[in-house]
Amino acid sequence: MSATSHQPSAVQRAPQQLRTPSNRKTIYDRNLNRTRTAELSRASFAYLFGEMVSYAQKRVTGIQDLERKLNEQGYPLGLRLLPLLLYREPPRTSVRPNRILPLLQFIHGPFWRHLFGRTADAIEHSSTANNEYMISDNEPLVNQYISVPKEMSQLNCAAYVAGMIEGVCDGCGLKAAVSAHNGGTEMWPGKTVFLIRFDEGVIEREGLLDAKK
Repeated sequence: MSATSHQPSAVQRAPQQLRTPSNRKTIYDRNLNRTRTAELSRASFAYLFGEMVSYAQKRVTGIQDLERKLNEQGYPLGLRLLPLLLYREPPRTSVRPNRILPLLQFIHGPFWRHLFGRTADAIEHSSTANNEYMISDNEPLVNQYISVPKEMSQLNCAAYVAGMIEGVCDGCGLKAAVSAHNGGTEMWPGKTVFLIRFDEGVIEREGLLDAKK
């Protein structure tokens, strides 16, 4: 008489489905203007941003590498913020900027107000390079809660914001490289200057459009 072994049958799991609230609405049903004035507490922001910087710091080899990493983390956020902010603008001003000056004014105004509750402090055009512009923030929020050791004094965590600016520029079809630089003064020791270098093709296009006027 041969013995037969009994194999345990495999447990069949029911496929997981997206759970929805009792009112059958998800986050995609929310009005995009509903939370336009909502604010995140500074304590929450300081904790989350600090953790993000610490995470990036453990995976880099130097200051430039860390700033590059922060820039890369901010870039996709800028790309995604652009259509949302344009949607929330009044109809007459909700056009995607396709020239340098309107783009800089958009970043200086609506973009900065959405992130920090105020406009940036200044816009400047470089006197030595035609493709370089600067946006200044005298007290960047992203630097207020980061303790930088002396050996890393050149680090500027506003590289994260620089990445967001770069994402907005690229989203408007005006390709640029954006970096954050310490520009402290006696009055504003924490001042940061965001240097925006537009591609030569963007500058050539600007010149052609100006010539048609």
